[in-house]
Amino acid sequence: MFRFLIVVVMLAGLFGCSGKKTEQTEPVLIFKGEKHLQNVRMLTDEGENAEAYFSFDQKKLIFQSTHGELKCDQIFTMNIDGSEKKLVSTGKGRTTCSYFLPGDRKIIYASTHGADENCPAPPDFSRGYVWKVYSTFDLYVANADGSDPQVLSPAPGYDAEATISPKGDKIVFTSQRDGDLDIYTMNLDGSDLKRLTTELGYDGGPFFSWDGSKIVYRSYHPKTEQEIKRYKDLLAEELIEPANFQVWVMDADGSNKRQVTNNEYANFAPFFHPDNNRIIFCSNLNSTDPRRPDFNLWLINEDGSGLEQVTYFNSFDGFPMFTKDGKHLVFASNRANKNPRDTNVFFADWIE
Repeated sequence: MFRFLIVVVMLAGLFGCSGKKTEQTEPVLIFKGEKHLQNVRMLTDEGENAEAYFSFDQKKLIFQSTHGELKCDQIFTMNIDGSEKKLVSTGKGRTTCSYFLPGDRKIIYASTHGADENCPAPPDFSRGYVWKVYSTFDLYVANADGSDPQVLSPAPGYDAEATISPKGDKIVFTSQRDGDLDIYTMNLDGSDLKRLTTELGYDGGPFFSWDGSKIVYRSYHPKTEQEIKRYKDLLAEELIEPANFQVWVMDADGSNKRQVTNNEYANFAPFFHPDNNRIIFCSNLNSTDPRRPDFNLWLINEDGSGLEQVTYFNSFDGFPMFTKDGKHLVFASNRANKNPRDTNVFFADWIE
């Protein structure tokens, strides 16, 4: 769930999309081959919206959005039918990666507003296709209505990408507090901090399995001297390259790490199916034109077998999350957008 500033979504949107609403036709919400999706509903219809995640009671979604007069992402909540959208971040700085805490009375998200109330500068794409990892991101816990935001476990460097175990006992997040970008867990109050990854490179976007026993995440570990130098040079400028993320799984205590995907593409936003074995994720797997990124949702078994394409839209589908009964899926997509840069949140019935 790590979007930083919806860079992938924004870039995908720049290339235009099919399924765009016209005066003559209704927007296309399901494409040929999408046999797992039914009754797709569009929950947002303006701006850049993504990383929508269910509350524990499954009645609400929390997501990040840039629309209207907003200059950069802020956190909103809404009902699962798209009604009652409400701003729950401060409206200052840039925010990302929000989640409900157990009981749905509190939320957690990352924000830069503590360092500067203005939007931080976007990444410099003259360095290539890069994502920004702002050192001013801190984790904030607030009441569900957005009131009383308080910094949780402050530390120098980037802190973001926090999600909660379905068991309701642990937070998992990405942090640069020890110099590199690694995955940590802690209790809901910030105690019992543990570092789970130590290999040089980016480890992030973590989610627990539904039984709380495993963590799925995305990772890039540079190997060659040239790769290592570029990774370190970019990180010193608060940048990373997402071009070759791979999906990994580890036990909840950081042990038994194993690689799930093994390809030359960008694989990210992984999330466990409620069977605790299959993983849905976003990838530009098999894209042929680097100027026109084609990100779709894919399904794979934890052992790397059974790879199956889920969506077939020719621009961007990503950030999937199942309901705990496996009957519904929420995701972000450029499909049916009114404007080329729009990304919206969609809710669908899941058909096995």
